[in-house]
Amino acid sequence: MNSGRTRAIVRRELVSYFASPIAYIILAIFALMTGYFFYVRIQLYNFLSLQFMKYQGYIDKFNIGDFIIKPLYANLAVILLLLLPIITMKSYAEEKRNGTKELIMTSPVRLSEIVLGKFISACLVFMTMLVLTLSVPVLLGSYTSADTGVMITTYTGMFLLGASMISVGMFASSITENQIVAAVIAFGILLLFWAIGWVSHGANPALSSFLGYISLIDLHFQNLLKGIVDTRDIVYYLSFIFFFLFLTHRVLESERWR
Repeated sequence: MNSGRTRAIVRRELVSYFASPIAYIILAIFALMTGYFFYVRIQLYNFLSLQFMKYQGYIDKFNIGDFIIKPLYANLAVILLLLLPIITMKSYAEEKRNGTKELIMTSPVRLSEIVLGKFISACLVFMTMLVLTLSVPVLLGSYTSADTGVMITTYTGMFLLGASMISVGMFASSITENQIVAAVIAFGILLLFWAIGWVSHGANPALSSFLGYISLIDLHFQNLLKGIVDTRDIVYYLSFIFFFLFLTHRVLESERWR
């Protein structure tokens, strides 16, 4: 794999993202939603802390992580479920619609370099979204004793979750030339992997454990929000990303030989 060609694709895709208003709109929406949810959680925390001060023993259990960090970033994960398919919907569908897919498919660039370049560029846009939320730990650190370790694992979880969603969006975009259809397919797949966690709570222990493990948010993301670093969670997300990038590569490969 040629890293120079991959970087060229990354630069090309980043220019494409920020040449349209979609990226700026999504960044603005994500920043506004982050601010709104943060404000709501702070107000609720202040109200409940005043109430719990009346009861001995409860105030010690009332911490920033449980009442602000975990609910806030859990809400942001749901927002990503809606926004990231919009970012990735143009990845391959736009190439097909504009007729530039043939140029890419017949170029000396390897399919793996195309897939990786487009994936990295979308991840960089997503990382820009995460950077906009760094005001949250900064503000919490200014006024409270927020756990630095928990914030690190939380952002690690956010990145892995977002990268997993991007890989699904890339796959969805590779199987259609309609960007809206690509976004809907990606949203449907992601919603399925999210809803599986709900079903696991009412299943028998063996099935519940299996469904909980393959759920995108229910187990693995929650562990990282709690500050728990388990290699099984990291392996799950990396395997998830690799699987959908592999499917994307296979779809493009089948089109190249048609």
